This record gives sequence, C-alpha cells and structure tokens, in this order.
Amino acid sequence: MRIPESELIINGDGSVFHIHMKPEELADNVIMVGDPSRVLMIGEYLKDIEFQHASREFVSITGKYKGKRITVLSHGIGPDNIDIVMTELDALANVDFTTREVKPEHRALNILRIGTSGALHADIPLGSYVLSHISVGFDGVMNWYADRDKVTIPEVEEAFKKHMNWKPYLPSPYFVKASPKIIDVLKDVTIKGTTISAGGFYGPQGRVVRIPLAMPNMLGDIETFRFSDCGEDYRITNFEMEGAPLAGLAAQLGHNACTVCCIIANRHLHSSNPDYRPQVRKLVELSLERMSTL
Repeated sequence: MRIPESELIINGDGSVFHIHMKPEELADNVIMVGDPSRVLMIGEYLKDIEFQHASREFVSITGKYKGKRITVLSHGIGPDNIDIVMTELDALANVDFTTREVKPEHRALNILRIGTSGALHADIPLGSYVLSHISVGFDGVMNWYADRDKVTIPEVEEAFKKHMNWKPYLPSPYFVKASPKIIDVLKDVTIKGTTISAGGFYGPQGRVVRIPLAMPNMLGDIETFRFSDCGEDYRITNFEMEGAPLAGLAAQLGHNACTVCCIIANRHLHSSNPDYRPQVRKLVELSLERMSTL
C-alpha cells in the first residue's frame, strides 16, 4: 500500500520531514538525547562523521565508535516529540522513499535514550543510573494507536489506576516493557527502574507552583505502589518525560529500545544536583561502550 504524501512528508532533498535525515544516513544503532547540545558532546567521541543536520530541536549526526556505525539524535522535551521521532526513524528504516511503500524486509533498530531524571525513593542516590525496565506512560501517546494492549501490561494498569484513584479525565496510563536486548547490555551497571513518563514537568510530575494539583496525594500514592510481573517485584522509581512512548512505539514497530537516566534530583529527599554534567558524560561513555557491542 502506497503511503500518501500527506501522511509521510518527504522533503525536496529526500529527507524525512522533521528530523531531516535521509534513509542512507541512519545507522542500526541509535542513541537519543533530549538536549541538542548533547548530540555535539557525544559527537566528540565519534570518528568518520558522515553528516550533521539541525532542524529545530532535532540535531543528528552519524559516525563510528570503535568501528561501529552509530546515529545520535536529539528529540527535545516531551512525549509528543517521541511520536514524531520514532515514526520518522521507522520510516527511514522500513519505508521505500521512492515508491512510498513498506519494504518487504523489516529492519530493526537498536535505540538507547539517555536522559536525566528525578528519583522517588530515598535509596536511589544522586548521580546513579536508572535503567527503565518498565515505563509508565502518563502522556497518552500510545492510546492513539490500535492494539496498544499487545505491548502493554493491562492488568498492572488497572491495579495502578485503582491504587491511585485515577481521575477519568486524565489520560489512561500504560505500562510497557523495554527491549530485553538493550536491557542486557546495561543491567549490570544500573538500577532496575520502573519509570513514569509525564506529559509535563510541573503539574504532571506533582510539582506545585501556583496551581493546585488534581491529585494532591499523587507522589505519596506513586511511592507506595508495588506490583509483580513474571516473578519479579517492582516499584516506581523515577520520573522523566519520554521513555514510555519510546518503548511502546518501538515495540509496536519492531525495534529494540530502552531509556537510561542519570538521577539529578530526589523528590523524596527534596534534594538536587545542578552540577550533573560530569555524571551524564560518564553515562554517555558507558552507553557508547555497551552499544558498540550490539
């Protein structure tokens, strides 16, 4: 089936609409970051740089790390940008831009998102790295796609909504597992996480500045929620804004994806580390080493 021009916009130079990459520029291994300047920092570690593109918050480069080709891409802030980036990365990999038809042979990407996050428990220290084995979407992105229950954990979602006394006018939360392939390369050096992806930084993460919250006990209720899956026990560990739609869309599209975050604040202890950049750089170095083994 031919994909219409209105549904997948291809620029005049043959690049995809928002991220301005061409199919031949995409590597199988992808590191995603929120901050465009972080792309340039990671680029310092790469050799044989093929290109550098910049369009709004979407900055991308492809080069080699220890001989392994890798693409680095910034997605900006928020789950809506993940909907754009994941759809366009998949199109680059699996749509023929000449015929506008899906390629007969599927290409799976390995995607690691490196972010920063706030922890929800006192025993998760500042500067530690939390790997999101499971992500919890407060954003609603996956609810717009058919068959989302095939990649989520519906029974845990129902238990969570009951525990939270979830308001019916809020987006229905979803729980989605990260790719075991990506988890395996980082699980020995990270904390096992169940991470909430919020649709905003303030109210959606329980912060009050001038407007009261719809669920004033949200943080306390989140901290006390526990669940089991496949014989393992979980608690919700941290907040960020992009991991759940990334894991969910990747699973539906047949890619391997996971999010790892450097903890720069602890919501339980009301503490933060504004000088977190050295820890993030160490996480980048670790991630490049591990992704180069795939």
